[in-house]
Amino acid sequence: MEQEIQQLVQKIHDAPGLAMLVAAGAGTKALSSLLGVAGATRTLLEALVPYSTAAFDEFLEQVPKKYVAGKTARLLAGRAYTRARWLHTDTQPVVGLACTATIITDRPKRGEHRAHLATWQNERLVCYAIHLEKGVRQREEEEDLVSRIMLNGLAAALDLDPCLSLPLRAADEYKVKVFDFAHMADRLLAGKLPYFGIHDNGRIRTQDAQPRMILSGSFNPLHQGHLGMAKAARTLTGRPVAFEISATNVDKPPLSQATLLTRLGQFAGRYPVFASDAPTFVAKARLFPGATFVVGYDTACRILQPHYYEGESQPVQTALTEIRNQGCTFLVAGRIDQENNRFLGLNDLNIPPGFTNLFLPIPESLFRLDISSTALRQTGRKGSR
Repeated sequence: MEQEIQQLVQKIHDAPGLAMLVAAGAGTKALSSLLGVAGATRTLLEALVPYSTAAFDEFLEQVPKKYVAGKTARLLAGRAYTRARWLHTDTQPVVGLACTATIITDRPKRGEHRAHLATWQNERLVCYAIHLEKGVRQREEEEDLVSRIMLNGLAAALDLDPCLSLPLRAADEYKVKVFDFAHMADRLLAGKLPYFGIHDNGRIRTQDAQPRMILSGSFNPLHQGHLGMAKAARTLTGRPVAFEISATNVDKPPLSQATLLTRLGQFAGRYPVFASDAPTFVAKARLFPGATFVVGYDTACRILQPHYYEGESQPVQTALTEIRNQGCTFLVAGRIDQENNRFLGLNDLNIPPGFTNLFLPIPESLFRLDISSTALRQTGRKGSR
């Protein structure tokens, strides 16, 4: 092992932070380097090399349009990040590190030789793309370059100096792009943004994004009840569901930047999520006109309680009128009443006359969990995988 690589890997092992590594097509030399220096257990939570398409698709939980693409690398890094969070629940920071590449093999390649890499953390997503000049390197040389980029990326994620030299050629194309989640959270909390969204692949969206189906919550943590409701809503309507977290709340203090980023990070590589400054559904309807809000029975009850709107000085009927005028509706999932062993649904809500068409049911056959929200939070404290 070259001395500069050994020295950087030792610094990585000595730095606080743990990583889940995924390498497909290239990057295994980076894994070998991490394992080849004593102390790898202080850095690696897990490593995966999904060479077959079946293994790749299973980890990603979808079939990508292109296996070697920037979007796919971001999705892999996001899934690696949520996996790392599942494996390690301490306060030590975790990193999802991913590479998907196509380099020299034992058969001719018509396409270009390239690699896309990414590191996903609470605060940011950093993407690296290298398009290699064809026919000028051996496979070992291409693998070495990709692995160096990977180790530099991990070092940067751990706040170390990414010091490995990169033997680039004049015809190589190397690019780095950063998606800064922390900066967006700061702008939201400072009142400079009404909302922002993070796609499952890490792309950030602001006012040009209009999700059609939204499941709002505190997601402390994201659990199977939330995911079950989202799946049922998608099955019923055929539309994908985005999640939404409000940084401000009617009954609680505003979220800190760290808390907001931690909760947003649960969706990395899996689902689109929005952060907003909208504490009530009237405010959410103003931000997301035309949206259908997916809610549980207890949330629907709160929507129909006058004190829920005290901050806006509006009675229930006025609030529901504005929600309707914004083109929004509610899709309501029922729940079991444990005390009376009875399923509570749309017919048990006290909906004011003239507003029943604002509320539609999720059939019990599509979603029913006979466990309380508190119990779900306790069993899902580590977060849902």
